[in-house]
Amino acid sequence: MYLCSEAEDWLTLTFLPGLGSTLINRLIQETGSPKAVVRTGSLPRGIPGIGSQLRKTLASPSLIAASQQRARRELDLLHRHGISLLSLHCSQYPPSLRNLPDPPVLLYCRGETHWLKRPAVAVIGARSATEYGRRISSQFAAELAATGITVVSGGAHGIDAAAHIGALTAPGGGTVAVLGCGVDKVYPPAHAALFKDIAVSGMLLSEYPLGTAPEGFRFPARNRIISGLVQGVVVVEATEKSGSLITAKLALEQGREVFAVPGRIDSPKSRGTHSLIQQGACLVQSVQDIVEGLSWKIERVESLPRGQDSSAMNPLAPAEEHVLACLDVYALDIEEIVRKTGLELIDIHPALLGLELKGYIRQVSGQRYEKLVAE
Repeated sequence: MYLCSEAEDWLTLTFLPGLGSTLINRLIQETGSPKAVVRTGSLPRGIPGIGSQLRKTLASPSLIAASQQRARRELDLLHRHGISLLSLHCSQYPPSLRNLPDPPVLLYCRGETHWLKRPAVAVIGARSATEYGRRISSQFAAELAATGITVVSGGAHGIDAAAHIGALTAPGGGTVAVLGCGVDKVYPPAHAALFKDIAVSGMLLSEYPLGTAPEGFRFPARNRIISGLVQGVVVVEATEKSGSLITAKLALEQGREVFAVPGRIDSPKSRGTHSLIQQGACLVQSVQDIVEGLSWKIERVESLPRGQDSSAMNPLAPAEEHVLACLDVYALDIEEIVRKTGLELIDIHPALLGLELKGYIRQVSGQRYEKLVAE
C-alpha cells in the first residue's frame, strides 16, 4: 500500500463540513498545502467560494479536532485493509487527472497503483446490455489488456462488467473499476466475486471515503474520473439517455478520443452509440481501429478467435444451411428459429448441434444461439 505525505491533513480537510473537492483545491492553491489550512486557522482574503461560514469552520478548534479524529480512524482502516491513498501532490497521482477542472482531491486505491501508469482506455455502455454488447465489450477489453493497456470502466452491470471480466482473462491484463461508493463497498452486490478479482489483478478506485454508500448523485461525478484517467473512451451500447453519453461528453471536453461501436439500427441500445457516430465519434469494428485512432506505437493487436470458416472441411447439411441463414450476431431463441425457418423442432436441434460443432454458431444464456463471425 502507499500513503501520500500529509495524509492525515488531507483527510482532515475532506472530513470538514461544507468542503468539497472544488473548494479544497482552491484552498490548496492559495495556501500551498493542507497543513497550512488545518493547522494555522487563518486564510488569505478573497478566495472564491470561501465565505464567512467556512472561515468559521476552518477556525474552529473543535471542528478541526473532530475531523482529525475521523482522519486517524480512516488511516487505521487504510492500514488494516491495505488500501492506498493518493493526493493531488503525490507522485503516484495520475497526471491526466490533475488537468481536470475539478480533480478529485484524494484517490482511494484497492490494488496496485502501477495500473494507473499504463496507457488506458475506457470501455463503457448500457447496464441492461444485449448479448452482442457484452461479447464485444469482453473481446475488446481482452485484446486491449493483452497489449498492456489498462481497461477502465465503472463496475456496473452489463457492458462495464463484461469489460472488466474480459481484461482479467488476458495474460498479464489488468483493469480499473471507478466506483461511486467507497472501495470497501460492493455495488452492485452481485459483483462481490468480480470486485475481489479486480482488487487482485487490477484496482478498485474511488474519491469517496471508506464506508461511503452508493447514492445516485455519486455516479455522474465519478464519470469525470473514468474519462480523465484514459486516452480514449469506447462506448459499446447506449440508449439515447444513457449515462455513458455523459462520460463521452466529458471525454470530449477533456480532449479525449471518443469511439463508438455500431449496432442494429432497430435496437434502442444502439441509438446512443449511433448518435455519437453521427456527431463525429470514430466508428470502431476492431481494437486495431482504437489503437490506430489513438496513434499508439504498440504491437499490432491480433484479434481473438471468434469463429472460423470451416465450409471446405465441414460441408453443411440442408437443414444446417437453412438454420444458419436465419441467424446473425444477435442471439435468437428456439421459438424464433422455428418461426423464421419453418422447420420442425426435430430437425432444428440436430442442425444447431452440427453448426456448433463446426464452429459456425454458439449457444448463449437462455438457450439462444448466435452466429460467429469469421475474421
